[in-house]
Amino acid sequence: MSDEKCRFCGTLLRHSFCDLGCTPPSNAFLSKEQLHSPETHYPLHAMFCESCFLVQLPQYQSPREMFKEYPYFSSYSGTWVSHLKAYVHQSVKRFKLNRKSQVIEIASNDGYLLQHFKGLNIPILGVEPAENVAAVAIEQGIPTRVDFFGVEVARAMCEEGIQADLLIGNNVLAHVPDLHDFVAGLKIILKPGGRMTLEFPHIQQLIEKNQFDTIYHEHFSYFSLITADKVFSKHQLKIYDVEELETHGGSLRVYLCHEDDKTGPISEAVLALRLKEINAGLNRLEPYMAFAKKVDEVRLDLLAFFISLRFDGKTAVAYGAPAKGNTLLNTCGIKNDMLSYVVDRNPYKQGRFLPGSRIPICHPDKIKVTKPDYLVILPWNLQEEIMDQMAFIREWHGRFVVPIPKLQVFS
Repeated sequence: MSDEKCRFCGTLLRHSFCDLGCTPPSNAFLSKEQLHSPETHYPLHAMFCESCFLVQLPQYQSPREMFKEYPYFSSYSGTWVSHLKAYVHQSVKRFKLNRKSQVIEIASNDGYLLQHFKGLNIPILGVEPAENVAAVAIEQGIPTRVDFFGVEVARAMCEEGIQADLLIGNNVLAHVPDLHDFVAGLKIILKPGGRMTLEFPHIQQLIEKNQFDTIYHEHFSYFSLITADKVFSKHQLKIYDVEELETHGGSLRVYLCHEDDKTGPISEAVLALRLKEINAGLNRLEPYMAFAKKVDEVRLDLLAFFISLRFDGKTAVAYGAPAKGNTLLNTCGIKNDMLSYVVDRNPYKQGRFLPGSRIPICHPDKIKVTKPDYLVILPWNLQEEIMDQMAFIREWHGRFVVPIPKLQVFS
């Protein structure tokens, strides 16, 4: 039995959700010089709380260790940038934003979102902990505070007269080990009458679509609407609307306001999704306890596929070096004897090596040179975008492989 306690409600964690063994952190990419040194591995064992049903990983590294220098730059995904550009225009209209409004984004990355508000002359401010990523945003004229957000930072901003009419957090809630400090900070920085939107992967989609590769050390928590509502209610914040999104394999965008704000009545969408989750059993133990068996089936199928390629003399490479890809490869035991290299558009990753598997990361142009028989799409949530970019592999009868939710091969 684990001696860990739930990071939200403090209940002793007694139930396993998914044990993926021990792996290095999924974003700990290696330089050529580091190939001669050992890597630190940490347990990748997700548990779930029987009281609040929060799926979670223990914290083995501090956020400052994980995120001070970060390899993910949002602007390299055309699909994601288009998604947020549409969000900006929708938000300006919905929240009646103008030149007197203040938009703040927590974990603003390289300015991929705030740039669109800037283009509309709406005041913006990003808060981003990764110094290398924040530097890119600042260079592009996006005002960015380089810091780890929480109560202390929120109070300092308030003392400087900074509060949000619209507060945004996309795919940051999962990365927070101290939920109470983070959410309390959001409460402080949101103006009375202000609005907040947060996007995060939906645990229902993770379970139903076998998305075990999205479990990695930088993702501390995995939420349903039911659980998220408990977290925010604890801090006098109210989820008054919600959208189900296709991004990242299935996400939620929740709309929040202060609990005493009467202008934010609970929408039918919130009530409908809560009922949907109850019908899926997300307020019971069974769906969480059954997940590990489905994971084992996917892992065995993928490993068998790569072994068969070796016997048949076929070659395979992969597209993308996302964190989820490293979880997938490391927990399936796939190394560079089965996958000769991966490609990625992000120059920051090119020339480095994947953690654990130590597979080299190359420029996408290499695919045209080596003409592999199979191209494995590791960021499967961008399947259509990548298949369009890489359509030329069909010239030599190359085929695409998508590993999640189950192994699929496309001509």
